[in-house]
Amino acid sequence: MTSTHQHTCTLCEATCGITVTVDGDRVTGIRGDEHDPFSRGYICPKATALADVHHDPDRLRHPLIKQGDGWREASWEEAFDLVARRLKEIRRAHGKDAVATHLGNPGAHNLGILLYGLPFLRGLGSRNAYSSHSVDGLPHLLAAQQLFGHQLLIPVPDLDRTDLLICLGANPAVSHGSFLTAPNIKARLKGIRERGGRVVLIDPRRTESAAHASEHLFIRPGTDAILLLAMMRVLFAEDLVRPGRLAARLDGIAELRAAAEDYPPEVAAEVTGVPAERIRELARELARTPRAVVYGRIGVTTQEFGGLAAWLLVVLNALTGHLDEPGGSMFGTPAVDLIGLAKPGSFGTFRSRVRGLPEFGGELPVAALAEEIDTPGAGRVRALLTVAGNPVLSAPNGARLDEALPKLDFMVAIDFYLNETTRHADVILPPTAHLERSHYELALAALSVRNVAKYAPPIFRRGRDQRHDWEICLELASRILGGGKLLRLLGRGGPEAMLALGLRAGPYGLRRGLGGLSLRKLRGWPHGVDLGPLRRMLPGRLPGKGGRIDLAPRTYLDDLPRLRERLAAARQTDELVLIGRRQLRSNNSWMHNSRRLVKGKPRCTLLVHPEDARSRGLAEGDLATLSSAVGEITVPVELTDSVMRGVVSLPHGWGHGREGTRLRVAAEHAGVSVNDVTDDAFVDGLTGTAAFSGVRVRLRAGTDSRR
Repeated sequence: MTSTHQHTCTLCEATCGITVTVDGDRVTGIRGDEHDPFSRGYICPKATALADVHHDPDRLRHPLIKQGDGWREASWEEAFDLVARRLKEIRRAHGKDAVATHLGNPGAHNLGILLYGLPFLRGLGSRNAYSSHSVDGLPHLLAAQQLFGHQLLIPVPDLDRTDLLICLGANPAVSHGSFLTAPNIKARLKGIRERGGRVVLIDPRRTESAAHASEHLFIRPGTDAILLLAMMRVLFAEDLVRPGRLAARLDGIAELRAAAEDYPPEVAAEVTGVPAERIRELARELARTPRAVVYGRIGVTTQEFGGLAAWLLVVLNALTGHLDEPGGSMFGTPAVDLIGLAKPGSFGTFRSRVRGLPEFGGELPVAALAEEIDTPGAGRVRALLTVAGNPVLSAPNGARLDEALPKLDFMVAIDFYLNETTRHADVILPPTAHLERSHYELALAALSVRNVAKYAPPIFRRGRDQRHDWEICLELASRILGGGKLLRLLGRGGPEAMLALGLRAGPYGLRRGLGGLSLRKLRGWPHGVDLGPLRRMLPGRLPGKGGRIDLAPRTYLDDLPRLRERLAAARQTDELVLIGRRQLRSNNSWMHNSRRLVKGKPRCTLLVHPEDARSRGLAEGDLATLSSAVGEITVPVELTDSVMRGVVSLPHGWGHGREGTRLRVAAEHAGVSVNDVTDDAFVDGLTGTAAFSGVRVRLRAGTDSRR
């Protein structure tokens, strides 16, 4: 019997509405939902691949227990017993910190993991908690916590009303927004230009987004903070600091003026590669355009000065009167308000055992995980629980982590693929997939360019021998931490019961125009509901800040000498630096087993400027060896002037050639892992975030003889 269902694509931050047609237990089609008030029928190629995941013969549907050199299927009872027994033994013998946890990127899109998985992981009480934050957006979270008092108070560009978007280190045409939920972002960029506005893209690569921009400027990787400080100096020097409505609530202006003095545009131009006069013009345009915003993303946050750069983005918007203003940098008003539910975040309350990297929000940077496993001594990590993650491919120096994981006493993975990381586990607990579970965009709603709400029930019932993520976490919590009666009570209504409470307590729960938003009403609106544009939120949104914003916290001022050292040491060399790259048909590593997404010409290529290639005797399509301080890989060369001289670019998420996985399609298109040459010692000195952008590398013709 054929039926039609509304759901949400959960593969990236755009959260596009989808219409899924089903015949019995088969997905027969996925298309954009034209009646979704947010995405309005738009989807990208990834959405249709949800059907491939659902029907993938490689997807695990029963628990696996390692036996010798292979695996055997087990009952849930046997698997839960084994996991609980071993983790409890290790905790008793070596303490809570001996059991590490790692939460991957898909957890941010999973209602059950957010409501049940996170409390379980936190409940284990280990300091060795890791997640994808520290290879992604941790600097944005820190800036929110330091300036606004809560890690989730992250402002986003009001794309639908701005007349100037200055975009650093982001490729929204491919990512569809990042720390920015904005479906069909190409149309939104086009809208800026159609109403007479401008989009300025600043990136070491002329990315796919450049085709939708008014201007592209090259910048040397890792120098964004210097550019932003030079723009700030122009604002002070030319009397363009006009904070507007929030002026009386901003502290630290004098400290910012002093901090900018060392960065005149001429000096910054030598380091960044952005001409001095263009730096001045950017600052003037930002200050004089009534509705304008400066925005930065992964290229800004995953570099050696990512913390400073993320802070300066907020500062520039505040100094020019574009913070919390329409068309500027604004805050979402999600239907479930997490600010009152989630902790505001902590920073530096403890540090990692081996290198002393700082915690944020109770987590340590994942760059420390391998050394915490393979460094002997008291406090060594002896067990690992991963949830929806593949850190062997996503963490810096993944090859070292790959070698460290077999040294664990025990490892368990909650994942439905036998991938490059989970192959090291002793037990794999596979959850249901996207179309078998309900969905509500709990976390990303706070980063949306428009306030919306949508609930999607599961399209397929889970099988009798399947478990949802939240059921797995709840069962493990009961067996490891105790409190079985309370946990069974919490699990009785599932995520929907908690969601219903959150909606009723949220900002629209008693809104007269809707008669009070509730889960019952959302069930009656299968396409979702539009709750209106972003609106001014400050100062009332500032928890525990007395209505004031300190734009110059000591956390950042104390890190500026490190940047000044970089400025003094900057010099032109023939050394190459590596940056990453995102691709439209790729979603980190975990959608590469979909043939429709990986078919066609190889996309795991190294982009090299023709002049850099010529000086090294390389031609289009040649195999070359890319090496760094930690490793070497062999990769085909693709010549292009879309990267600036001295920069090479390799996409992330590839490297499926390792033995012991069960990803047959991905193995046919294996590629190489960029994180076999990124350096776990190369991190942002402030936050510990992995510095993927600006890794020093060497390139030579020929292949790596060791592989």
